[in-house]
Amino acid sequence: MMNWTAVGRAVATAAIVLCSAVVRGEPAEICAVPGYLLFGDSKLDRAHAAVLKDHELRILTLGGTSSSLPGPDGPSSAYPSRLEAALTRRLPGVKVTVTTVPMPRQTAAEMAKSIDKLLIDQKPSLVVWQTGTYDAVRGTDPEEFRASVSGGVERLQEGGADVVLVNMQYSPRTESIVAVGAYADGIRWVSREREVPVFDRLAIMRHWYDQGQFDLYKATKDMKLAKSVHDCLGRALGATIIDAAQLGARHGTMPQQ
Repeated sequence: MMNWTAVGRAVATAAIVLCSAVVRGEPAEICAVPGYLLFGDSKLDRAHAAVLKDHELRILTLGGTSSSLPGPDGPSSAYPSRLEAALTRRLPGVKVTVTTVPMPRQTAAEMAKSIDKLLIDQKPSLVVWQTGTYDAVRGTDPEEFRASVSGGVERLQEGGADVVLVNMQYSPRTESIVAVGAYADGIRWVSREREVPVFDRLAIMRHWYDQGQFDLYKATKDMKLAKSVHDCLGRALGATIIDAAQLGARHGTMPQQ
């Protein structure tokens, strides 16, 4: 029988490995991501309306340990804060607020229980929901996982929020230990069913690793490089949101200053 405590520790270690990724070589643009991994057909209509009407974008991020960094300046360097910085930079004249609610060691079903209260308390126009890793560690039935995510997305939409789903991180150290494929497939299925974008963190990080942009295998405690990885994630997620909310210059809807 698999020791889930040991697996959980391995995944937690992988989160630190991700944060401490070592750059292999010096690519021209370390954060480069192919467009097909960032852009899709699903739209964020509520976020679009909030920006154009109120010049404000309130984002709530839900996630586990891989959405944070250790240390006193960890919160400001983690990808939710870097997302806020990236969107603020790219949307002049718009008040962007990203609030993070950490939910470590919670399954999708457990996280979904907090949705109604969070919508009332935070009143976001967009929720970024990162899930899947802990369900994979726990061995949740993939169909139960998919149903939990689908139900949670439905409740978020009914509560007036757009949704971007974020799947698990890629780690060459744990891919042979934790089978995440069925859960990533479940998230993609919900994306099609509910017509919401997916930020495919798994594929994006695998691309970075395969292209030599980041060595996600070699462990180190270099937090400077940890922050670089999270900054890239924040910038990439910002690009996905801007495109799906049709706020980019190519859509002709960039808010006026």
